Amino acid sequence: MNTAGNPASSNEITRNYLDSILIEMRHIDNTLPDTTFRLFGEEFATPITTAALSHLGKDSEHGMVEFARGGAMANAIVFTGMGDTKELEDMVATGAKVIKIIKPYEDENLICEKIRHAEDCGAFAVGMDIDHAFNKKGEYDNILGFPMRPKTLDDLKRYAGMTSLPFIVKGVLSRVDAEKCAEIGASGIVLSHHNGIIDYAVPPLMILPEIMKAVNGKLAVFVDCCMENGADAFKALSLGATAVSVGRKLMKPLSEQGAEGVAETIRLMTTQLKGIMARTGVANLSSFDPSVLRLP
Repeated sequence: MNTAGNPASSNEITRNYLDSILIEMRHIDNTLPDTTFRLFGEEFATPITTAALSHLGKDSEHGMVEFARGGAMANAIVFTGMGDTKELEDMVATGAKVIKIIKPYEDENLICEKIRHAEDCGAFAVGMDIDHAFNKKGEYDNILGFPMRPKTLDDLKRYAGMTSLPFIVKGVLSRVDAEKCAEIGASGIVLSHHNGIIDYAVPPLMILPEIMKAVNGKLAVFVDCCMENGADAFKALSLGATAVSVGRKLMKPLSEQGAEGVAETIRLMTTQLKGIMARTGVANLSSFDPSVLRLP
């Protein structure tokens, strides 16, 4: 409960909005659902991906490599954030299709090196997390000693042009930024307020229909923030999302069970998604109908 005068938690707002969306049942003429997901020429078992987490544990037993291994076991896409070159190489070596998200570093050479390394080591895609340019004081951000800077549209276009990999922009939460990403030919965007990086952030699902209309199928749209179960995934996919990214929900299973915990959580969420698809007349990922939802 928010106390008068205190900022509202964006995570709480997002969670409440997700829970306020209701689902109709549609049983006649239904069939067994198929969650096979295709993206950038590859096929996956589920449209549920990991979120771009970083620094999960101090070793590979309960760290980012196990995180990737779990994604590979579930045949799901794996996003990753900050980390050194060896970590990314070890994640890719698990067989996971890894999307490397790079911070908006002030050091342009560092950005170029990380883009080149992602391509050289076999990452599935690469991109940039644009929402960490500033801190909450309105100053340039600094993460683990690395100065950050905001990026222009020309910067993002230049980064995308450095690689043959699909380029993903993370931290989009407006029609304005979504249209700019489509303009430069980005392959995808991640709708996210980065675990409440700004107070009173619009819930991604609230703005998703507007963004889907604006980009008009020109790029993949991932939805991040508070995705915790198959019902959340169903709602996002019904509103047009290409896929959904799960972060905090995977952290406890990772710490307790390693890769198997990650894989089992993704499989469980996919099973929950299939259960709702079966009871709403959604045969596959091309059959979602937003009219099945009752929005607040």
